[in-house]
Amino acid sequence: MNKFDVIIIGGGLAGLRAGIELSGNAKVAMLTKVYPMRSHSSAAEGGVNAALGNRGDNKEDNVYTHTYDTVKGSDYLADQDAAEILCKEGIDRVYEMEHWGVPFSRTEEGKIAQRPFGGGSYARACYASDKTGHALLETMYERSLKENLFVFNEYMVLKLVVKDGYVHGVVALSLRTGEVEGFIAKTIIIATGGLGRIYSFTTNAHINTGFGNAIAYWAGVTLKDSEFIQFHPTGLPTTGILITEGVRGEGGILKNRLGERFMEKYVSMKPPELAPRDIVARSMMIEINEGRGFPDMGGYLHLDVTHLDPEIVKKRLSQIRELTISFMGIDPLKKPIPVRPVQHYSMGGIGTDIDGATNIKGIYAAGEAACVSVHGANRLGANSLLETLVFGRRAGVAALNYVRNERFNPSESYVNSAVVEIKSKIKGLFNKKNGGTESTKIMHELQQTMDKYVGIFRNQIGLERGIEIIADLKKRFEKVGVSSKGTTYNLELIRVLELEGMLDIAEVIAKGALARTETRGAHFRTDHKERDDTNWLKHTIAEYTPDGPRFSYQPVLIGKYKPQKRVY
Repeated sequence: MNKFDVIIIGGGLAGLRAGIELSGNAKVAMLTKVYPMRSHSSAAEGGVNAALGNRGDNKEDNVYTHTYDTVKGSDYLADQDAAEILCKEGIDRVYEMEHWGVPFSRTEEGKIAQRPFGGGSYARACYASDKTGHALLETMYERSLKENLFVFNEYMVLKLVVKDGYVHGVVALSLRTGEVEGFIAKTIIIATGGLGRIYSFTTNAHINTGFGNAIAYWAGVTLKDSEFIQFHPTGLPTTGILITEGVRGEGGILKNRLGERFMEKYVSMKPPELAPRDIVARSMMIEINEGRGFPDMGGYLHLDVTHLDPEIVKKRLSQIRELTISFMGIDPLKKPIPVRPVQHYSMGGIGTDIDGATNIKGIYAAGEAACVSVHGANRLGANSLLETLVFGRRAGVAALNYVRNERFNPSESYVNSAVVEIKSKIKGLFNKKNGGTESTKIMHELQQTMDKYVGIFRNQIGLERGIEIIADLKKRFEKVGVSSKGTTYNLELIRVLELEGMLDIAEVIAKGALARTETRGAHFRTDHKERDDTNWLKHTIAEYTPDGPRFSYQPVLIGKYKPQKRVY
């Protein structure tokens, strides 16, 4: 039996940062479904926020302006103590990454270059061309290789072993061998990323199914604010590939089919394309729905950079140019980029405090899988990478304190029993006859349902219909088996196991959205168009039951920034 002090689930930025903090002080295992450099953190393009003041037009930027922008951008649902920690500690974390070797783009003076991002009062997004996430992840992974981390690549955690209010370890499937293995640990950090594959049109990689949230939910960990789903304004219309907000930060202009710079109709800020993501995405969909978009490829608009200095595009947006040429056959130096809104991020997730601790002793979470909450109802661009650095480290510090101070020994017998349980479950899937394409059909129907009914615009009728379909899909899933009996990289087995979690997490999102009868940030109800602070200035908390989620609510922590009308 594998025994460790701490197990980190996930090998992206949040998990690696926690692991680096723990290494040398505890015996740490990292279980990751993919090789760490294949983690979705590498897909982040545009930047990581920090109030460094490295430009002539952002010298007045500071922790408090960044915090205010974050809180306002969240539509006042962010906990303000968490938002201030993000913005204050984020400065040190960015400089730390610079010292570790991240090749940030530079100003003429040699300082870290910064550019504007949506919803920001100042240009504070530090960037490495348009490959910022990749640069951070590569540097972090290289750093981790120096540390005493035991990395189990291509292991999929299937169960958190929780008994008597404590975590005792996990059960994981080796994708390479098909063996089910138990891991004993006093402490678990969940850093499994997002859940975008619950939707069909998404920027997220195929590994982002939300399964980390699901195993936590099934183990009794509460989820927070799951109804808040961010749709990025600019994805390629055929694939959903992200076109970074950095394009607009460098001066890219959104235009409709008539050639109009339409964002000027929706906001008064300059430039209008740098309004927060929820506002830009909704404005774009209004243009498309009212016939001012281009009709093919599901409807799209133009993101125009043809007026920019070609050297800026080649130097600062080289990957975007490459992606557009490769996947659309369009050189953005010569023609506008076709774009439309696409599912991108989950503001909600595993509920934690400012140190990553959940309601179950010994279980922590960080990164997109977690909800601290720093993003509230809408995340500002370039705050997500910052969150992985700040709260990945804080979760590592807190987990180490727990290991040292909590007088509790995990039970090997509990973990062994869980291994037997999971082996029996997988055997049962192999014995069912309804394998093959049925799981794929259910997954596609789930994704289409979420796109249609739990998307940018929501209403009671649509949400109720979506919930009905999800309930029917869950019943159909009960009969699903696995036809492929192979042990090595059994992709059908992986799909079926993840699909169970996707269905339950989708149910939490849809039912939470139905219950929240207001519009706030990315949650836009066409039948409740106003924000309702009297009744809904509170966090949604979801607890697992066999009959579906049980909801309760917690107050938002308000500090110096009192809720005001959100105007840009």
